[in-house]
Amino acid sequence: MQPTTPSTSSCDSWLAGAIRRIEADYQRSADTHLIPLPLPALAAHGIDLYLKDESTHPTGSLKHRLARSLFLYALCNGWVREGTTIVEASSGSTAVSEAYFARLLGLPFIAVMPRSTSPEKVAQIAFYGASCHFVDHAAQVYDEARALAERTGGHYMDQFTYAERATDWRGNNNIAESMFQQMARERHPVPAWIVVGAGTGGTSATIGRYLRFRCHDTQVCVADPEGSVFSAYHRSGDATLTAPGSRIEGIGRPRVEPSFVRTLVGRMLEVPNLDSVAAMHALSALLGRKVGPSTGTNFVGMLAVAHEMRAAGRQGSILSLLCDAGERYLPSYHDADWVRNAFGDIAPAQQRIDALVAG
Repeated sequence: MQPTTPSTSSCDSWLAGAIRRIEADYQRSADTHLIPLPLPALAAHGIDLYLKDESTHPTGSLKHRLARSLFLYALCNGWVREGTTIVEASSGSTAVSEAYFARLLGLPFIAVMPRSTSPEKVAQIAFYGASCHFVDHAAQVYDEARALAERTGGHYMDQFTYAERATDWRGNNNIAESMFQQMARERHPVPAWIVVGAGTGGTSATIGRYLRFRCHDTQVCVADPEGSVFSAYHRSGDATLTAPGSRIEGIGRPRVEPSFVRTLVGRMLEVPNLDSVAAMHALSALLGRKVGPSTGTNFVGMLAVAHEMRAAGRQGSILSLLCDAGERYLPSYHDADWVRNAFGDIAPAQQRIDALVAG
């Protein structure tokens, strides 16, 4: 929701202070690391894999970048002022990161989420002084967040609409520019592939636009979890499609989100749930630290395109994202009983992933 009365000043004292606090927070944060993956069998064929570790942001995930951009976008559009209540439809990492920035600016924040959201996620959001507003079904979060913003005179941040436009895709320290700067001295500095998941679609849109703007010979692959609508939409272009929804937290959607720009994605790769979880465990073992399930989905995509390159006799590098740390998922995706009850026997998928890792 946008304010009913337009702002009369291009930079009042509160706005100037708010932007300064966000920029100061950014200056205190180092860029995230680019981690080479030790896969000797692929490296011997001239194929190198890298992960950009987004878990090191202050709020622990890739969504920290999105939340910063959304706040700056809303502030500079005049939608958020001193005392504005911020509302978002999210039960996960976006809500955690937006709650962080709302607290930084002294603004109330309400996360609208399904009643089934885990107590761990509710506690993470509440840690930053935010409130949680519950609905019975996940599909209700959009309309309820919009209505709640209207009732409170607040602003609905609407990550699913604004994610693809809030970030300056031409540069200005976006994630794509950072990737290429960090790759500059590697064996294959211009990646053959960048593999990402899609929740809002903002990351794939930013990277895809940057690649075209810089004329890089790099393709974007979106690793889409089982149950998500994005793969079917990419094939058909029918924005009215729906799907059951993803069970890999943070990526995949039951409806086509406005921020997912299909023309910027060269390839969609549909990933079964068990493969995502198996790859999460395999990658955790490789790195000596736990990663989250969406990073497992990304890893499946990386391995798939790497083995296709190997079969075709191509060399090059492949980049993806370590989206968040696995400690957030200890009671769920990293618990063997939970995985068995939720998805079934993981052993066959683990064997497939281990074979791809071994080369």
